[in-house]
Amino acid sequence: QVQLVETGGGLVQPGGSLRLSCAVSGGTFSSFTMGWFRRAPGKEREFVAAISWSGRSTDYADSVKGRFTISRDNAKNTVWLQINSLEPEDTAVYYCAADDKQHFPPSLYDYWGQGTQVTVSV
Repeated sequence: QVQLVETGGGLVQPGGSLRLSCAVSGGTFSSFTMGWFRRAPGKEREFVAAISWSGRSTDYADSVKGRFTISRDNAKNTVWLQINSLEPEDTAVYYCAADDKQHFPPSLYDYWGQGTQVTVSV
């Protein structure tokens, strides 16, 4: 069974940075496209970033381009989301997701983590 566990969320001041991690167990991580999503209070879940199984391709939501960076290490079964220049609008629960169909970018993800809270506030 594939399991995804996000860590690294927390309370940070505007302009600060965080690095979210997603550890994946079960399945073959090196064949998974990985994505990050977020759900802000009162809003729908939205796509943030994705990285292909090889790591050679990435995709970002326009709202985070230049501030967020997705990366992965297939030897560690881990994907990260580096978040810089945080804004209050980035406050959300951030979710990690995996897709095992080797399409990029995926239209659907097969596996989801439980999420980690990021709060940006003075």
